[in-house]
Amino acid sequence: MTMTMTMTMTKIKIDGSNAKFENFVSTRCKRTNDSLDKYLLVLVRGAPKRLGTAMQYVALGGGKRLRPLLVYAVGKAYGANLKALDAPALAIEMIHAFSLVHDDLPAMDDDDLRRGKPTCHVAFDESTAILVGDSLAICAFQIISEAKSLSAEKKILMSGILAKASGLIGMAGGQYLDLHEFGKKTNIKDLEHMYSLKTGALINAAIKLGAVAAGVNDKKTLNLLDKFGSYIGLAFQIKDDILNIEGNIKRLGKNVGTDSARNKVTYPVLVGVSKAKEKIGRLSGQAEKILHQLKIKDSILSELTEYIIQRDC
Repeated sequence: MTMTMTMTMTKIKIDGSNAKFENFVSTRCKRTNDSLDKYLLVLVRGAPKRLGTAMQYVALGGGKRLRPLLVYAVGKAYGANLKALDAPALAIEMIHAFSLVHDDLPAMDDDDLRRGKPTCHVAFDESTAILVGDSLAICAFQIISEAKSLSAEKKILMSGILAKASGLIGMAGGQYLDLHEFGKKTNIKDLEHMYSLKTGALINAAIKLGAVAAGVNDKKTLNLLDKFGSYIGLAFQIKDDILNIEGNIKRLGKNVGTDSARNKVTYPVLVGVSKAKEKIGRLSGQAEKILHQLKIKDSILSELTEYIIQRDC
C-alpha cells in the first residue's frame, strides 16, 4: 500500500512568544508529522486496506502534538540527542491517538466530531475504530522496540512508562472511573484523582520519556519532574473542562457543551468557572516553581507549559 494522506494540523496560537519558541514548535511538530507519515506508510503495507486507511485518518488527521512537544522540550532541556527523542515522541502520540478513538466510541463518550472531522467510528464503523485503537496502542510499543537510537535499557524503561500511563493506573483506570463511578456527590479530591489518571498520566509520561531519553536518573530530579507533570496535567484537564463550556467549536475541532448535556461532573461544575480558572493559575505558578527548582535554563519548557495551560483550543 503506497497511499499518502493529506495531513492537517491544528495550528498552535502562540501570542507574544519569541522566535526561538515558535521555531521549536513548528520544527518539532513537522518532525512528528513527517515521522508519523513515513512510519504509517511502511506499517500499513500488507495490512487490510480499510484498517490501514483508518489508522492514517486518525493519526495524520491533525492535532496540536502537545505530548511529543513535551518529550522534545524535556529532552532538549537535559541535552538529549534529537534522534533519541523521535521514537518516544512518536510512540506517545500514537498512544494518545488510540485513546481518542476509544474515548469517542458510542460505549464511551459517544462523540461524532474530533479535530474538525467525523470521529473514526463515524467515518468508518465501530468495529474498525476499535481495531484502529488497538493497533495504534500496540504499534507504540513496536516503535520503541525498533528504535535504533535507544539502548536496550532505555527501551525497557520507556515501555514501562507507556504501559503504566495507558493501563489500569493510568488512562484506562481514569476512563473507567469517569464512566462508572462519578456522580453528583463527587468531591474535588476524587475528581482530581480521576483527572490524574485519565489525562495527567500520559502528560506525565511524556515528561518522563524525555528525561529517560536524556539519561536523567537522579531521583530528586525525577521526583520534581513528576510533580511538575502532575501540576500541568491537572491544569490541562481543568482547562479542557472550561473550554467545553466557553470554547468555540470551529477552533476546538470538537463539540462543546457535551459535558453539560451528559450531566458530567467536572471541575467547573463543582466549584464554578471562576474558581476553576483561579485553580489553573495556582497550578501554573506551582509548575513554574518546580522549573526554578530544577534550574532549567532553557526557556522552551517554561513557554510550552504556559501554552498548554493557557491555550484556547
